[in-house]
Amino acid sequence: MWVRGTVTGPEAVHRATEQIKSIHRAIARHAGEVVLARSADDIRRAHQQGRIAILIGIEGGHMIDSSLDVLRRFASLGARYVTLTHMRNTEWADASTDPPLHNGLSDFGKQVIVEMNRLGMIVDVSHASDKTLLDVLDVSHAPVFASHSSCKAICNTPRNLSDDLLRALAAKNGLVQINFHVGFLSQEFAQFEAAHPEIEKEIEVEAKKRSSESGARELIQWDKIVREFMGQGKLPRVEWTSIIDHVDHAVQIAGVDHVGLGSDFDGACMPFGMEDASKLPQITEALLRKGYSDADIRKILGENTLRLMHDVDAASQTMKGSAL
Repeated sequence: MWVRGTVTGPEAVHRATEQIKSIHRAIARHAGEVVLARSADDIRRAHQQGRIAILIGIEGGHMIDSSLDVLRRFASLGARYVTLTHMRNTEWADASTDPPLHNGLSDFGKQVIVEMNRLGMIVDVSHASDKTLLDVLDVSHAPVFASHSSCKAICNTPRNLSDDLLRALAAKNGLVQINFHVGFLSQEFAQFEAAHPEIEKEIEVEAKKRSSESGARELIQWDKIVREFMGQGKLPRVEWTSIIDHVDHAVQIAGVDHVGLGSDFDGACMPFGMEDASKLPQITEALLRKGYSDADIRKILGENTLRLMHDVDAASQTMKGSAL
């Protein structure tokens, strides 16, 4: 679920709640094909049944309106993880793409993390500032993940993670899932985009022109236009093999037990050759060619994420047992 960071307060809560209801309606309509998953065991069971497991994530902590009660309500409705910030700071956590307000997490932000631990919700540090991430690692009783972030050593943007942060995540048994967005994969693309804001403006204008409404449909048009511009030579071309470079680097720094795939198919521009999920087997083939073992590839493709979910559930049960 995603609500723009400019939408806050009760309206953000309302929109998020309506999106959750919509997800539940869609699952009910397609019960033979998909199932709501709240645990790693649910995901494995869905796979055995030939169904797709659906996990609900809250992409932006502003949607809880600084309320632990709202957080608990989202958890009861099936939300499994929360991305603490989106592009803007929340009232309790700093984002990587906004000037800092709280020097990481505020005191209330630390309460949010502990409550998420108790509820068994995964803390997602993608989009969060470096200091926010370090504060989370200091406070959290459970391992955390960066659900869609790449490596700063290869592409130096605020949204990517430094080697020190990769090591810090791994030290707490966490996980980084590589983002496929061209601007997070390629330093050339990121630098060119930053140096030519007029192109970004042109893309925004064209996306609005092609879309009858703002939000998701506009994002879909934006993705198409960026790819068109890359094809026309207006933007540097980025190939899907850049994903492998980031996976390989993260494995070298954090270890193979702490790396996964974050894609971001629904909110980013994909590199050539990775236009949609049907192209994912290329990643398996590329890792095999690089000499990765079958077991390590399975970890990267999803086993690490399932392990993290088990660990978060175990921490939740321990906290609830201690409270009794």
